Amino acid sequence: MAYRATSVGPDGVGCKVEIVELPQAGRYRKVFGVLQLKHPALVDVARWRQCVEDGKRFLAMWGEQAEALGWMSADLFGLHTAPERPHPSYRRLSRYDATGLVWLLQRRPVVALTEITAAIENASGNVTVYRKHNKPALGPVGDSLDDLE
Repeated sequence: MAYRATSVGPDGVGCKVEIVELPQAGRYRKVFGVLQLKHPALVDVARWRQCVEDGKRFLAMWGEQAEALGWMSADLFGLHTAPERPHPSYRRLSRYDATGLVWLLQRRPVVALTEITAAIENASGNVTVYRKHNKPALGPVGDSLDDLE
């Protein structure tokens, strides 16, 4: 089911809004609905639009399974909380350790989903594994600071 609305502001500029409700969206419906309406601060508009498209595809294919496996809205659509006065170069998507799965898809399909990981197929055919928890913020060393010992 889709909802469409058009509004015109006092300046005469119109805005069309389309919200697509996905039956598979279950627990994610509210967050995904808000995401469709307005791009988050400090996120490039093109990247936001791609996230919405990727979110539609992901929820249609994996929404029910993600919910059954315990994936939360933040695990899929989460972003780093922006500082009160961010530096001009700050980008919310630069914090991989606080970025939800769907933001990272960028047209790539999820090919497998478990309670803690998602397998993302790259154009080359290689698979990238996204970890819901214990994301290595320090690089490819490992999942924990214990790996540095």
